[in-house]
Amino acid sequence: MSEITRRTFGGLVGGGAVTAVAGTAGTAEAADAASGEASPTERPFKARTGSVSRRPNILVILGDDLGWADLSSYGAPHIRTPHLDRLARQGVRFTDAYSGSATCSPTRFSLYTGRYPGRTPGGLAEPIGNRTQGLDPNHPTLASLLKKAGYATALIGKWHCGWLPDYSPTKSGWDEFFGNHGGVLEYFSKLGQLGDYDLYEGDATYKDLRYYTEVLTERAVEYVGRDHAKPWLLNLNFTTPHWPWLAEGDEETGAEIEAKIRAAKSQAEVVAALNHYDGGSVEKYKEMVESLDAAVGEVLAALRRSGQEENTLVLFASDNGGERYSYNWPLSGEKFVLLEGGIRVPTIVRWPARIDGHQVSHEPNFSPDWTATLLEIGGARPDPAYPLDGTSLAGYLLKGHELPERDLFWRVRANRALRRGDWKYYQDADKTDHLYNLAADSREQADLAPDKPELLAELKAAWEKTAGTLLPYPS
Repeated sequence: MSEITRRTFGGLVGGGAVTAVAGTAGTAEAADAASGEASPTERPFKARTGSVSRRPNILVILGDDLGWADLSSYGAPHIRTPHLDRLARQGVRFTDAYSGSATCSPTRFSLYTGRYPGRTPGGLAEPIGNRTQGLDPNHPTLASLLKKAGYATALIGKWHCGWLPDYSPTKSGWDEFFGNHGGVLEYFSKLGQLGDYDLYEGDATYKDLRYYTEVLTERAVEYVGRDHAKPWLLNLNFTTPHWPWLAEGDEETGAEIEAKIRAAKSQAEVVAALNHYDGGSVEKYKEMVESLDAAVGEVLAALRRSGQEENTLVLFASDNGGERYSYNWPLSGEKFVLLEGGIRVPTIVRWPARIDGHQVSHEPNFSPDWTATLLEIGGARPDPAYPLDGTSLAGYLLKGHELPERDLFWRVRANRALRRGDWKYYQDADKTDHLYNLAADSREQADLAPDKPELLAELKAAWEKTAGTLLPYPS
């Protein structure tokens, strides 16, 4: 992303107050939401040029282990997600959007920093599982950079970039934090993967034994409803629908898991209890996703009531692909691997002041791109000592610029992957190289590596060149 100062910011996003274009998405979508009528057919994305706005509030909402097709707007035949579907109708639905990695904490590193997870020691953990690992508080983040540009910042929900005393959102640029430090917790007792209580307000424990999704929603509703004196960034990170498989009203099952955690004699036994391999079902997973949808609906309703909806950019995505009970069709693979099902995620963007609704985009993008995008739209300058790996989509979204040709790169211990245009290079856990054309074969079943050895070699060399700039995994 090119450097941008607050003085030159007006050239991209515009100067003074929001200038509405006649018939813009804000008014039309309010009527659509009120009537409940079916939306018009999606049309290919086209930037609405000619409108300007103030710098927006930024609301980034993450689902946890939510699969690419787990929303009804992405094809789920059995899960109803009316609030997220409405959000998609009011903005842009991305079909080829990816997480920065195939597990929780590396993707969060990539979103918070705008860089490949392997740029930092904490990002090498897949995922973080002990107190020695975390995001260096000295590393610039989306929050710290926007804070320097005049934003208020808050993180509500799952942090998963390190535990106290060394790591915390409040040490990495967020003014406020309410949530859990680890990667997973039991939804009622709030016992986490280290076996201890894991719900905090700032750096102090906060006792609340209600269903966690409800607790986070309540906090987010309060935050967006405040009388803010300056633009704000809110990272709202739900743990839903991550295991253990518990929906609201499942206190009895939660108590059984809590008892196993308290009786555990090792962290491995704690994690085994939380994994909940003896529980869950497609129906229970459906309940959890629909609970997430309802929670998002409550937060968006609060945003509407506050009068800030028009000039708030909402980005919704998942931190990686789905797991046991997720619906990923037609993709192969799931969380932990770099096949499409492990990294392609539902992604929706809405900004009524600047972006029209009922649109779909097939442009490939991944988590670090959104960091670059939000920084540029927020008028924040990246730290030159920590160059971004993402490409800003601001020109594409607001000015109709074509995105430059670039590679999307992923590295995990067991896999490697690189996407260039429609082509994807993938190496599996057996170190076998594969080549897929995603436009023709999104399920990654037709391996074209034997037919196109030169292209395979070119993409493999590109992967190795980027990988050579990253930190090595510890042995």
